Amino acid sequence: MARQLHLNLNFLNAGTFGAAWRWPASDPAGFVAIDYWVRTAKLAERATFDAVFLADFPSLSDSPEFRSFQSLEPSIVLTAIAAATTHIGLIGTASSSYNEPYNIARRWASLDHVSRGRAGLNVVTTADPAAGRNFGADVRPAHDARYERGAEFTEVVGALWDSWDDDAVLGDKAAGRLTDPSRIHAINHRGKYFSVAGPLNVPRSPQGRPIVVQAGGSDAGRDLAARYADAVFSVALTLDEAEEYSKDLRARTVAHGRRASDILIFPGLVTVIGGTEAEARQREQELWELLPFEYGLRRLAGTLGVPPESLELDKPLPPLPLATDGIQTFFKGAVATAQRGNLTARQLIRAQGGGTSHRIVVGTPEQIADGIAEWFATGFVDGFNVMPDVIASGFDAFAEEVVPLLRRKGIFRERYEGTMLRDHLGLARPARRAAPSETRFGLPTNVAALRQ
Repeated sequence: MARQLHLNLNFLNAGTFGAAWRWPASDPAGFVAIDYWVRTAKLAERATFDAVFLADFPSLSDSPEFRSFQSLEPSIVLTAIAAATTHIGLIGTASSSYNEPYNIARRWASLDHVSRGRAGLNVVTTADPAAGRNFGADVRPAHDARYERGAEFTEVVGALWDSWDDDAVLGDKAAGRLTDPSRIHAINHRGKYFSVAGPLNVPRSPQGRPIVVQAGGSDAGRDLAARYADAVFSVALTLDEAEEYSKDLRARTVAHGRRASDILIFPGLVTVIGGTEAEARQREQELWELLPFEYGLRRLAGTLGVPPESLELDKPLPPLPLATDGIQTFFKGAVATAQRGNLTARQLIRAQGGGTSHRIVVGTPEQIADGIAEWFATGFVDGFNVMPDVIASGFDAFAEEVVPLLRRKGIFRERYEGTMLRDHLGLARPARRAAPSETRFGLPTNVAALRQ
């Protein structure tokens, strides 16, 4: 069977551009309107996308007056989408910095049951100081410490998902046995950051384990992905960057005892679509003009880890040290974009759509489809997290005009071949893995006495 392209909708409220909520067709209150989320997910399902992908930030945006923000909790939104759809995958984000493994393992195992096998968990290590203050952390943990905690978090979540055998639920009415406790396992995890006995109180889910996604581009992030992830949400602004990332990540994956094909790579792709290239450029210009410049400056300064007043708008970026405790992926992307085009700070803000650090493509449906096919043919990417400039109209154009072109090229599905997210991604259902310190979750040894 020919290799098939994967497409996820990275659903950022009104759209990726900061001013998307001001576009005529957009609903400014859509970010808290569940009907809007469900309607868009249904469109993605009609276009046979692999999944919808929800980011999350456990704090209020630093510029809520300028753009919509991640407000509703993603697993709640995805549960509502699950009830209204039948095939589309449901990937949501949770912070390993400000959550406990048991709660997240239970929530996503429940989502996998509710959706009949369509759940995916994107594990992030939150660097935002404002988020930390919401959870009593006045000092942001160092970058490597966040990823060390993230690795242990992901290990424990996986062990909890595997704490039930597939056949642990008996449902034997005649014998009076609902489950077989010998097939349920306490994980007895004792680590640096977490102490979790287990087992999970949710049986093993339809996919065995929900899909695990990771988005870190730093050295520690890549290693976390190579150890645990089924897919990565990467940043690749050029094909050279995509090649470097793919070769490095797959080599790390093999070094961790996995196959290179066990991990899928999805760069972010911001799309601005018009009937002609001139129309697409005009759309981009209009979106840019709707964006308060102050917002773009704040976003860029935050990405670079510097005060906004330190950036001279009409001069190139000053030499900047790597923000080692910040989000290294976006820092590197912004600096690379500026250096490649010798851009001033003002030009860089515009080149990033006022805030995104992902690759922006502007053109006709044919140009967008040709570019996707070119990157996919290299083998360095397995698909894309599609990030429309504006969900209202921008995603419709992609689903209705770009997707048919990709199908004609023979690289994207005409219909779903299975019902689970693993089916869409071509990933096998994993066998249960025994935790290193697990024990059987059996009845007490004095059970006979208790029954007398």
